[in-house]
Amino acid sequence: IMPSLVGSEMCIRDRNICMAKSIIPRTKWSASKTALLNLLIEHGGQTIAELSNSLGVSVPYTTKTLNELIEDGLIEVTGKKDNYSKRAPKIYDLIASSGYFLGIDTGKQSLTFGICDFCGNMVAEPELIHFDYQDTPTCFDRFITLINEYIQKSGIERDLIKKACMSIGGRVNPEIGCAYNYFTCTEMPLAEALTERLYLPFCIDNDTRCMTYGEYLKGVCKGLRNIIFVNISWGIGIGIIFDGKLYLGKSGFSGEIGHMHIYNNDIICHCGKTGCMETETSGSALLRKMKEALENGGTSVLSDKVKNLHQELTLQDILDAIKKEDVLSIETLEKVAVELGTNLADIINIFNPEMLVIGGDLSVTGAYLTQPICMGIKKFSLNMVNEDSQIATSTLKEHAGLIGACLMARSKYLND
Repeated sequence: IMPSLVGSEMCIRDRNICMAKSIIPRTKWSASKTALLNLLIEHGGQTIAELSNSLGVSVPYTTKTLNELIEDGLIEVTGKKDNYSKRAPKIYDLIASSGYFLGIDTGKQSLTFGICDFCGNMVAEPELIHFDYQDTPTCFDRFITLINEYIQKSGIERDLIKKACMSIGGRVNPEIGCAYNYFTCTEMPLAEALTERLYLPFCIDNDTRCMTYGEYLKGVCKGLRNIIFVNISWGIGIGIIFDGKLYLGKSGFSGEIGHMHIYNNDIICHCGKTGCMETETSGSALLRKMKEALENGGTSVLSDKVKNLHQELTLQDILDAIKKEDVLSIETLEKVAVELGTNLADIINIFNPEMLVIGGDLSVTGAYLTQPICMGIKKFSLNMVNEDSQIATSTLKEHAGLIGACLMARSKYLND
């Protein structure tokens, strides 16, 4: 998929990468510093004794590591422990302004930009813009310009942005920085091309995995350790967290349940195969089924647009109609949701998660989506298994991917 580089082109690429590496500072953390920072990220401010106990190391060693991070300007004393009459231990926490992280969430025809501080709080107003993506160098140049404009408007000094992450749909290999269906026109892995053009260390990851990570740290499943996040948008995918860690798979392609062969319906999926789960249970399936219902005489607030005005129906039209309590749209969504719940019952049986989180574009419909899904799960999963698993709706909603991308950038900065 990536064009081969030979001769002089390879030399040019190596030279450009070396230039980017010489411009961008690389920070290396000791394992103890990284572990301590990650504890504060996940659990907030703690005392030396609490940190020492969690790390499984001595108090003097924890104190030494803390002092080094204080000298680095990353940690400070934020107060003292309550309920102590004398010598209350100090609480240490991250310094929010010690670094910032840029997130970019790519949509079907949009981009969303945002920046978080070192504590993971969004500090720059998220900006959603329309973006007509094309896999061309000209479009890539436009993309670079938009990023630079957002950084300038944010008011955050560029050298304080420690790392950036872009959330992309489809197959993404985060380890080598390759996206296989987004800006394949670049002569190097996308993450390297972005790093070179923007003079910022860049990483990329799958959109569902970013949404999962955002929800895990800042959303409805904060504090849980075993989670399945279901991204119900144009397609279907899941993000997996085992024992507090994201599961990527060998090449970062885990979670593609939408392309499991489930149906003998001869409907061609966008992956090129037939009978995939998402041909009956996704946003694209909802759009197709709604068009069929209208063509077969169904009555809806959308009837005039399709039958009289002869305008193209979109997924957003259906979501808007559901907000207006359009009966046909709600009934069509319910059929898709029950079918999806039937398939998610197998996911519950396999993974036995603490929580299954419903997110993505269709999650804005709330109980119209989640109740039929719960019915399907309850009907076809094992009772002893599904009783262990809560079913919840994303609380980060449309910003889950953006927040997750910002937090993923911070994680990569600390753990690479």
